[in-house]
Amino acid sequence: QVQLVESGGGLVQPGGSLRLSCAASGGIFTINDMGWYRQAPGKERELVAIITSDLSSTYADSVKGRFTISRDNAKNTIYLQMNNLKPEDTAVYYCGARIRITRWSYDNSYWGQGTQVTVSS
Repeated sequence: QVQLVESGGGLVQPGGSLRLSCAASGGIFTINDMGWYRQAPGKERELVAIITSDLSSTYADSVKGRFTISRDNAKNTIYLQMNNLKPEDTAVYYCGARIRITRWSYDNSYWGQGTQVTVSS
């Protein structure tokens, strides 16, 4: 069974840094896009950054120049390096991935359980 497990959240002061990790495991044939999303209280979930299997990345305007997404295909893992964090970055961060479990199946979307990031002095 496919699982995505995030780690690395926590409490940080404005201007600080955090690094999130997300590892995919289980019966995986191939992983296509992987990405980070976030949801703040009272708001809808939004895309933060996404990275393709050939390592092309896209960012939300609000995090460009501050966040960097990276991927280790050998480990089925993605990372999100977050620098110069702001209070408005406070949210639950979720890892999502489009995964194919057999050669003949279609891609399905999978989600992690989320990790809390709080930016506060």
